[in-house]
Amino acid sequence: MPDAPLDLLLLPTWLVPVEPAGVVLREHALGIRDGRIALLAPHAEALRQPAREVRELPGCLLAPGLVNAHGHAAMSLLRGIADDLPLMTWLHEHIWPAEAKWVDEAFVRDGTDLAIAEQLKSGISCFSDMYFYPQVAAERVHAAGMRAQITIPVLDFPIPGALNAAEALRKGLQLFDDLKQHPRIRIAFGPHAPYTVSDDKLEQIRVLADELDAGIHMHVHETAQEVTEALAQRGERPLARLARLGLLGPRFQAVHMTQIDDADLALLVEHNCSVIHCPESNLKLASGFCPVERLWQAGVNVAIGTDGAASNNDLDLLGETRTAALLAKAVAGSATALNAHAALRMATLNGARALGLDTQIGSLEVGKLADLVAFDLSGLAQQPIYDPVSQLIYASGRDCAKHLWVGGKQLLDDGRLTRMDEDELIARASAWGERIAKR
Repeated sequence: MPDAPLDLLLLPTWLVPVEPAGVVLREHALGIRDGRIALLAPHAEALRQPAREVRELPGCLLAPGLVNAHGHAAMSLLRGIADDLPLMTWLHEHIWPAEAKWVDEAFVRDGTDLAIAEQLKSGISCFSDMYFYPQVAAERVHAAGMRAQITIPVLDFPIPGALNAAEALRKGLQLFDDLKQHPRIRIAFGPHAPYTVSDDKLEQIRVLADELDAGIHMHVHETAQEVTEALAQRGERPLARLARLGLLGPRFQAVHMTQIDDADLALLVEHNCSVIHCPESNLKLASGFCPVERLWQAGVNVAIGTDGAASNNDLDLLGETRTAALLAKAVAGSATALNAHAALRMATLNGARALGLDTQIGSLEVGKLADLVAFDLSGLAQQPIYDPVSQLIYASGRDCAKHLWVGGKQLLDDGRLTRMDEDELIARASAWGERIAKR
């Protein structure tokens, strides 16, 4: 029996599969059937296949949808509230008091919607969210059609939506059970940081993560101060403590990691952990520099995240990737560190691997889910084009994101959101801004 017609056949100028690494295919097409990639072939061959819709994408580079491996979506509503401050001052004197005052289910709903829209318009098809009221964030991801890892927030003190860690875990386990069959949402554990979560809670999370085969997503070694204080108080570095407690492993997602010595590197390699690099947030808060090239050369999976808009101040993963590539060269003292193709891999397949999704998304391969982005490289600023991936990373901005699909469903069409009303989102965000500014 012949195959059913393709649902959609896309004809870009360039197709960058990411896997195999470094490949750029010219005049190749991609076919989608039932939400998955069903065909990769030269234009002429592909056009012989029956398709319900054929769409030409002249001047466009078709790539896997970007994966934003770390962020705090609802904090979009706190964008710019406390700029130009060091991390602990920013957290203790501004962000945590603001969250205690304002964060409720309505705040998370509107802030997450704003973040989802911004990310879709930036070419991001999947993101990891670490924030309060995770059930509300999951509802917004479901409604928007996006893909996400939603983490259960755990700290040793009361947080919005949970009086203590036990309540946060209880609600999180219910959410895990409710969404275990969801096609686009995964639930993971999100203990905030080593300095805010006690050993007994971390050990409980380890047991639950093992039972549920769930990820653990955590801020680790974000600043030198964090490491210094841990050594003074406990006599061991935070990563070593996490290793002793059994948390490290292929499902462990270590966010930031600006402080890495030889022993830390050995632990990351031994346990096959992923590191989530957030260069712009780290730069803005003067937190330090993650040694990306050193990690990469040691075989550590390094993904990339924007962090929250309150510390970045945008959710522009393409811009983040450019910063990461430039910073990696400076830190390594080598112009060859983290080239453009490797940087794109970090923002796609490496992010998918960190979230445990690399068999489903992150590269353009037959059988994988059709999470795709088309970047328009036909503009003045991208000319002339010798290597389209270099032009994407070094000469393009998120405004070049033209079309985006998640599981074959188009969520961005010619730069316009298909399921969300931008004017309404702006109005809701502005109303929150006015309320917060008055206080």
